[in-house]
Amino acid sequence: MKRKLVGIGASPGIAVGTVQLLRWEVPDVPHRIIPDDAIPAEQLRFRNALAVAKERLRHISERVESKVGKEEAAIFEVQLSILGDPDLTRGVQDLIHQNIAAEKAFDIWMIESRQRFARAASPMVRERVGDLTDVHIRVLSLLMDLSDHAPEDIQKVPNTILVTHDLTPSLTVQLDRKSIAAIATDAGTRTSHVAILARSLNLPAIVGLRTATTDLRGGEKAVLDGSTGVLTVNPSHEDIEWSRERERQDALAEEENRRLLSLESITTDGICVTLRANVDLPEEAELAAQSGAEGVGLMRTEFLVLGRATMPDEEEQYRAYKRVVEAFGGKPVVIRTFDIGGDKLPIGGFPTEPNPFLGWRAIRMCLDQPDLFRTQLRALLRAAAHGDVRIMLPLIVTLDEVRAARALLEEAALQLERRGVSVRTDVPLGVMIETPAAAVAADTFTRDGDVQFFSIGTNDLVQYTLAVDRGNANLSSRFTPLHPAVLRLIQRTVQVGEGAGLEVAVCGEMASQPLMAFALIGLGVRQLSVSPRSVSLVKRIVRSISVATAEEAATAALASPTAELARRELHGRLRTALPELGLVEEEV
Repeated sequence: MKRKLVGIGASPGIAVGTVQLLRWEVPDVPHRIIPDDAIPAEQLRFRNALAVAKERLRHISERVESKVGKEEAAIFEVQLSILGDPDLTRGVQDLIHQNIAAEKAFDIWMIESRQRFARAASPMVRERVGDLTDVHIRVLSLLMDLSDHAPEDIQKVPNTILVTHDLTPSLTVQLDRKSIAAIATDAGTRTSHVAILARSLNLPAIVGLRTATTDLRGGEKAVLDGSTGVLTVNPSHEDIEWSRERERQDALAEEENRRLLSLESITTDGICVTLRANVDLPEEAELAAQSGAEGVGLMRTEFLVLGRATMPDEEEQYRAYKRVVEAFGGKPVVIRTFDIGGDKLPIGGFPTEPNPFLGWRAIRMCLDQPDLFRTQLRALLRAAAHGDVRIMLPLIVTLDEVRAARALLEEAALQLERRGVSVRTDVPLGVMIETPAAAVAADTFTRDGDVQFFSIGTNDLVQYTLAVDRGNANLSSRFTPLHPAVLRLIQRTVQVGEGAGLEVAVCGEMASQPLMAFALIGLGVRQLSVSPRSVSLVKRIVRSISVATAEEAATAALASPTAELARRELHGRLRTALPELGLVEEEV
């Protein structure tokens, strides 16, 4: 029977395919008591499950190493060592000997192990909790015959709509992306890791479905609309024909957008708005360069780390940055230093924290790990020899952090010079304004020339200003970028930047949405960095409006007491300037 599941459109596009479920989570395990004469068979069943799990991990490790790299495959070596731990085998067999079924005995042992590791004083020990969880799921899936709990059991068939609770780095590195047409998750929001990753892979995606993994059985035919956030299960013939028509319309719209590539991004009253691209993966740089973007406004370097157990060395980072810089042929490339933490966690490479968004992340982690940070800075300085590289620091809240980072940058330059590598000494250093503290005190960064540019990260600015977890699907309706407090902080940052002669850009997801881009231009922003596929769309907005109209709309939005009233003020004025606004919004 046809039904519709409604979530949050995270990555635009239409996909028609077959649902495949992946429940990568620890299942509920019933407590089953076995008789004495069944103990030997249960112990054998447990040993067989361990053997199969080891064999599968070896195959996965070999496949990941051949396709992605040796460093990424190392995470599975850690999990193999856990499976080979004699204490684990002995402990589980002792529980089975107490008449507990194999799956429950293993479950009890792993729960106790995870709790013990999570409480450990050493961060290195706490980091193993993620590996323990993966092993916990993998062995239970074998003992309980749960094929939908193992990523390697996902059938590699074309047009798969992958439905899972959340797409973690450990899953991402295992999946056969060629067969996946779209992604749907229970968890997540438009600005969470899975959404950003789906857009970078150009896959339609819906997040925040909440109960899709329990509502679906797998094998259903479905239509996924990444623009509206609707997953239609068991669609009618008319639904499928409608989706095909949407695909054709999208192709025509894309053709129209390509027509804009060679046109200037200039408003009807002659004001230039620079459009740059956000780049998440080095391998997408060449395509991003063909989007019409005037450079890169944000290269996220943490995507070099996700899904692997070790940090990339200097040479690997240098090659990745150089690839992006050369793809854009001398245009500005703003590269953000590691923003690890929050919802972007490497496998086994970050301590477990009760609230990672407020924890040891981004610049805090980098300054506390100077060797790791200097490695990245050396790679960035080497890449700067190939083009206009600009370095951006995330989660800055005080000038002390900027000065500490600059000191490490100077040390990195000296290290390179001692090796005989000539480096530029004029690489601009900027900061992301993504907390209320940074926005309110923006003037403190401009006094002594320590900072050369600002970039407003609206994803985190909204989160921290409104105290709304950007990754929590239950709070998605409260994640409102047009809240008066957010608009005022953006306006404050622009005013301070302009007064100090600094460039002020916006690189958060807000810039990619037509209504939000209109508001940002009205607030004085003249540089927007958006996903590559959104460049031509935002250019269309820019070329359809006047700055005067945008400023009038932004003034009205700033005076509005609620985000909804601000939205209405902006929407009405933008629709007047762009009558086809409804069609444009559907493309986002």
